[in-house]
Amino acid sequence: MTDVHCHILPGVDDGSQNWETTLAMCRLARNDGIGHIVATPHANYRYVFERERHLERLHDLQQRVPEIRFSLGCDFHVSHENVADAVEHPSRYVIGDTRYLLVEFSDFQTPHQMTDTLFRLHAAGFGTVITHPERNPIIEQYPALPQEFAAMGSAIQITASALSGDWGRRAKKTCESLLKQGLVSVIASDAHEAKRRTPILSQARKAASKIVGSVAADTLVEGNPAAILNNQRIV
Repeated sequence: MTDVHCHILPGVDDGSQNWETTLAMCRLARNDGIGHIVATPHANYRYVFERERHLERLHDLQQRVPEIRFSLGCDFHVSHENVADAVEHPSRYVIGDTRYLLVEFSDFQTPHQMTDTLFRLHAAGFGTVITHPERNPIIEQYPALPQEFAAMGSAIQITASALSGDWGRRAKKTCESLLKQGLVSVIASDAHEAKRRTPILSQARKAASKIVGSVAADTLVEGNPAAILNNQRIV
């Protein structure tokens, strides 16, 4: 399996705070059957995304954990400043050398602002992957938004632990609804540490298989994440 959303780099955001935690996360991921992890530090009002510095730390991680492959991406928080910078520097925030960008919407944007942002990013050549819609209060208020995002060409990524029930009943039900509607393209961990928000995908794959079948569930943790890494079309 491939995890395209994981805060595994130590000491760069609110994810892993040290190498001990990072290595523990890697052990959990490997034991769960994850062979490729995309490290996705935050880019928001609190954490500046410094790609070159993160690449250096990623290289160090790869040397320490050769049994897992690692790529660099970004948990891209939508703001006026971030979007303007991404349009001007399109390779700064994407996953690896691809066009794919993990997009985290604010809890305070309007639906129009959301779709307008996606239009602007798509016009700039990005492939957008909307992260954890099950935890966004605006999307909760406007449940038809994920359909609009998908119609615009965006992929939807739900959080593995939310589907497993760790974020409460409401988030779990939202994940299940999105799966039933065929709107989910990727399941990722959004892991931050090694105890609660962990890099585990197998439980969510099992839960998804009960809703969409095992072949489709495998696509969400294997096929589509691999397509993203290879800059290919998501099915």
